[in-house]
Amino acid sequence: MSGTDYNYDEQGDFFPFFILTMASLVTIPVTYSLLKPSKELENTATRIASDFKPDHADLIDGQRKKQKRRERRLKRGIVTVGGWTVIGLMIYLIIVTARTIPTIWDPYEVLGVSRSASDKEITSHYRKLSKTHHPDKAQEDLAKNITKDFINDRWVDIVKAHKALTDDEIRNNYLQYGHPDGKQSFSIGIALPKWIITNGHGKYVLLMYALALGVILPYTVGKWWYGTQRMTKEKILVASAGKLFREYDNDQGASGVVGALSSGEEFNEVLAGHKAENNLSKLEQKVLASGSETTLSGALTKKDREKLEDLEDSRRRKVLTLLWAYLGRVELEDETLNDEKFEVAPVALKLNEAYTSIALAYGNTKAVLSAYHTSQNLIQALRPGASPLEQLPYFNPTVANAAEAERSRTHLSIQEFMRIPADQRKARVVAPGLLSEAQYMKAIAVASQLPVLHVKRAFFKVVGERHITPSSLVQFVLKCRFIPPGSGNVPDANPSDLEDVDPEEGDLAAITGRKDDRSGEKPIQPPLAYAPYYARDHAPRWNVFLADSKQGKIAVPPFSFSTFDKPILDANGNHTYNVQTMKMQFGAPPQAGSYTFVMHMICDSYIGMDTKMEVTLEVEDASKAEEVEEEDEISEPDEDTIAGQMRTLKSGGVPGAPKPKKRATQDDSSDGSDTDGDVDSESETDTDTDTDDE
Repeated sequence: MSGTDYNYDEQGDFFPFFILTMASLVTIPVTYSLLKPSKELENTATRIASDFKPDHADLIDGQRKKQKRRERRLKRGIVTVGGWTVIGLMIYLIIVTARTIPTIWDPYEVLGVSRSASDKEITSHYRKLSKTHHPDKAQEDLAKNITKDFINDRWVDIVKAHKALTDDEIRNNYLQYGHPDGKQSFSIGIALPKWIITNGHGKYVLLMYALALGVILPYTVGKWWYGTQRMTKEKILVASAGKLFREYDNDQGASGVVGALSSGEEFNEVLAGHKAENNLSKLEQKVLASGSETTLSGALTKKDREKLEDLEDSRRRKVLTLLWAYLGRVELEDETLNDEKFEVAPVALKLNEAYTSIALAYGNTKAVLSAYHTSQNLIQALRPGASPLEQLPYFNPTVANAAEAERSRTHLSIQEFMRIPADQRKARVVAPGLLSEAQYMKAIAVASQLPVLHVKRAFFKVVGERHITPSSLVQFVLKCRFIPPGSGNVPDANPSDLEDVDPEEGDLAAITGRKDDRSGEKPIQPPLAYAPYYARDHAPRWNVFLADSKQGKIAVPPFSFSTFDKPILDANGNHTYNVQTMKMQFGAPPQAGSYTFVMHMICDSYIGMDTKMEVTLEVEDASKAEEVEEEDEISEPDEDTIAGQMRTLKSGGVPGAPKPKKRATQDDSSDGSDTDGDVDSESETDTDTDTDDE
């Protein structure tokens, strides 16, 4: 018989293998995505030590736990547990289920002779078997399950085996097709029980395929595609990005940015359903009431109040009011409102990243600075224009005003406050109605751990070149150190650490930045932002960009730095004061000349720790740079010549004495500028600006 037969897994021998394979294809990748270590900086950084608990610390912790539950990816966890349960069950069935394993028909084995037996030996053994296994001579034995049918089948098998080894035609069939009857049907095993498609169950199989291919698969693919298309690269809704674009204004300050952020669609999830209307009037009364004693009385301008009151969308109106209540640390005297107040801040910070991208696209310096300052305000829960001292535990506006005794228009930064002599500093804030001595000590302990990045040197260079020429690839190099406020006995920076040595020629790994690749190691980063009111962990980032002060435009877009090249803390948790190197690369202007930029270095997590300084880029004409290089390459006359001896005598030297070693290239004339002049640049083209903030 030839053709194709479909054999079904009647005994369930192969069905567990089928289910095991399908379950493994889904479960193993999902398990890996669930258990793989997170590379987010928030999960690898240390924390600033403090036992300060703000008001409603339980609500803030609740929001953090709520976010962690979301990050645990519950759906993937359920799929993982269910998948491994199925895999374990299938493995158990495979082990314990007795399977009937078909064996290959072998005439030698049937007759019980060796493969080297001759025809005579085969025939002789066949005759012996006929005396005991012939149906006329064999006896039934039901105890041993030997029935008449079994005897007949066994004898037929013996006869076939004998003929297969003695009859030429049958032997050829066996040798060619593996069976004495010739070519057999091709059997395909299906690892499904036969009952699934028999006895009228075929329609259910068709329905299952229709659901899988016509409903489930299109729905899954469509949901995935829609999910990718409805989000921007900043992970916010496209609809929110459109609203932020319409709300953008070059001239609006930080308060205007807060108003723009309230238009985000993400807040619909926070204030879903009736939440948008609940307690709205009570909330507005607390935040906007005239004559309010809250800290927002001076932060909210008349324009801000009018904008809020003119909003017709109740949800957006509540969001904006909650944001101002959060920034003003206003006590709302309602647990639900206070909880919502802490919930909207992280959403607003995510939206602010998208707003910053829009501001960068326009390139307006004021708008970019407003966006970055809004990030600081949201993380520290401080209103625009608040004193930086309020970032410290127990410091409220009253205490901050007392600390800023001699200031009338500007606020003291934490660094400036910590530079005040200790006894004077303590006398200002430790008093009845202000701080107790214990509270003061806790605040100072936090201040002494804050990561303030001080710029020690800033310069431009071109790798491997002595001059910066038009349209060349320029590096702006910053040499910085982390020096916490109030640090004493800070060692001077090693002059060699303030240089930037070019990699050796041909060292592609160093030139491309892959030589010191630490992608497989724990990143070197400062502690998480000290933000007790912010219901998330946040790794601080420093954004560095160059601006044209005359036009008010961004000249070189920001480069963000959150990890560094040298340890910030030692094994004991003490600051190392290592010099950190930060580099940003851009194309030089197409024309030769002197270009002055304003460098902004802004930390997104702390208020009052920004750095602003002027830097000058000197771009030399290409032809002039070549002439200088040719002059430098002219060799000096040898001492054994008359010209060489005359030159030695004129310079006051002794003929025949060893020549002094030529100083490194940094001692040669440089086209750059160095403010201090005591530390020269490694590259002749370095345009330096050295600062000393200590």
